[in-house]
Amino acid sequence: MQELLSNLVEKYKEYSINGKVADYIPGLSLADPSTLGIAVCCKDGECYSSGAGKELFTIQSISKVITLMLAIRDNGEDYVFSKIGMEPTGDAFNSIQKLETCKTHKPFNPLINAGAIAVSSLIKGESSERKFKRILDFIRKISENPDLSYDEEIYLGEKRTGNRNRSMAYFMKNEGIIEGDVEEALDVYFKQCSIKVSALDLAKIGLFLVNDGIIKSGEKVVSTHTAKIVKSLMITCGMYDGSGEFAVRVGIPSKSGVGGGILSVAPGKMGIGIYGPALDEKGNSIAGIALLEALSKEMLLSIF
Repeated sequence: MQELLSNLVEKYKEYSINGKVADYIPGLSLADPSTLGIAVCCKDGECYSSGAGKELFTIQSISKVITLMLAIRDNGEDYVFSKIGMEPTGDAFNSIQKLETCKTHKPFNPLINAGAIAVSSLIKGESSERKFKRILDFIRKISENPDLSYDEEIYLGEKRTGNRNRSMAYFMKNEGIIEGDVEEALDVYFKQCSIKVSALDLAKIGLFLVNDGIIKSGEKVVSTHTAKIVKSLMITCGMYDGSGEFAVRVGIPSKSGVGGGILSVAPGKMGIGIYGPALDEKGNSIAGIALLEALSKEMLLSIF
């Protein structure tokens, strides 16, 4: 496995020249676009990494998977999905269009920005600080990394420039989707996106989902049904408006972030984490997708 991963990183690193790093969030533009790393945690618990597999970056939209699990645990599936749909949009992750034009005004799914902001508003806690602490504690537990923290500079930059997200949040408040304080929900959202992880941390979270919500100690952190909901949404909606093509090419539940990360789950086999900050036009790691496609074909990982 180690040799395979090293060979794949070396082969697909050059694909990064066809992408570019995100620059609309202050701080993300500082990433080296040629970076590529992968980590894999297998069903037997063995983990492997290559390239920049242990380099830290901000989790960004991959955090939406984390908060969805916590929101379901806090509120129950029915209540969460009374506020948010389960369907892919075909639009960019930060599109506002369908919020106003669909009959219910509900976000189409929890893995686009509008849906994720609504999910963040459902996390239990007396304040945004308490809600974020619960999210951070949760991700520390399922990644089995108690040292995870967040990037203050990225968080403040997102908060300062996140006007499109702010407009969506206030629209949802007007429609009764967000019931609590809008700025509190936004603060939680901006901060959760700035949590720093490595590809290895993502691979461990992937293994947690492979094991249907059970961590290494044997503790059942979320229900099997919740884990299945999350994996189902990852395969249909997890790669923004490139999810359909990704399902054809790679065929495993995955969630990307504009920080360059990809969290992938090969059911019954392994959790996979990717870091490659050069993005394609849809906001997904361009070299990371090429690497994952090759790994999926080599190891017959596609669920289809």
